[in-house]
Amino acid sequence: MKRRKLGRTDETVSEICLGTMTWGLQNNEVDGHAQMDYALENGVDFFDTAEMYAVPPSAETYGKTETIIGSWFRKTGNRDKVFLASKVAGGGRPWVRGGRGVDGPGVREAVEGSLKRLQTDRIDLYQVHWPRRGHYHFEGSWSYNPYTQNRDEVLPNILEVHAEMGKLVREGKIRYFGLSNESAWGTMQYLRQATELGLPRVQTIQNEYNLLRRYYDMDLAELAYHEDVGLLAYSPLATGALSGKYLGGVLPPGTRGAIAGSAYRNNRYTEPAIRAYIALAAKHGLDVNQMAIAFCLTKPFMTSVIIGATTMDHLRTNIGAAGLTLSDDILAEIQQIFMQYPRTL
Repeated sequence: MKRRKLGRTDETVSEICLGTMTWGLQNNEVDGHAQMDYALENGVDFFDTAEMYAVPPSAETYGKTETIIGSWFRKTGNRDKVFLASKVAGGGRPWVRGGRGVDGPGVREAVEGSLKRLQTDRIDLYQVHWPRRGHYHFEGSWSYNPYTQNRDEVLPNILEVHAEMGKLVREGKIRYFGLSNESAWGTMQYLRQATELGLPRVQTIQNEYNLLRRYYDMDLAELAYHEDVGLLAYSPLATGALSGKYLGGVLPPGTRGAIAGSAYRNNRYTEPAIRAYIALAAKHGLDVNQMAIAFCLTKPFMTSVIIGATTMDHLRTNIGAAGLTLSDDILAEIQQIFMQYPRTL
């Protein structure tokens, strides 16, 4: 398992990160423990979670994933062998701090709650799960809409959140600071504040990146590369859609699509692209899931690709993608498909 540097720190993390959001709903505690055992045995020592998990989120599953990780730490004593990331939830869900958006007091409350559930005294990378403003990551917009934000409210909120993160770093409760579902403009505000005010530097951004959704290539890639703010790519398989299991509107029992009632990233706009990527993988004798993950790992701005699995077979396949090298010909063919289907919903 190769390792990559975390931002401008002296840390390195495995280039595959174990995502955990199915634990507590699709997977139980025994499943979660087995996945963590296997991951660590196979060189994956970077685990990512969030206070909001399991997913799909609900009041009943809030915090369950962190609790499963915490019980594994207690059982195995492996806390020091893992680089652990978690996130503070934003607004919109009444069971999380009354649904209010992320703010300074909320960050502290969230960290304290996560530390208890995780049964640890520190979180290695703590991330803002989503910002307190509207932008394209959530609106499905085809263009920028400035009326979903108020700059005079956004900037003070960013500073408040950032300042609280700084206090938590000084207290040793978190070690490094990261963002999630952010834009280039938002990231630059945090970078500016770090320079001007001595606040913690943004080390990573956790955004969606996969064969179907490559906004990062034309938005944050240059910033991430030159400013050493590495991408933690979530949904490298487009929440399973790239596997083809949802083609034709099928919702296999037990899948996230079946639980949620619809298959995210699988619709009449994406199906032609998914079929093209599956055909390309078959042409070259590749597993399409491994091809999709290996593609993400070719990117110069990538720190780690976050994989998720509901079965051990899925986990073995996804971790195995780290050993796959895609030829220039395959990469060229992927680009041809992307140019044919550049913007899928």
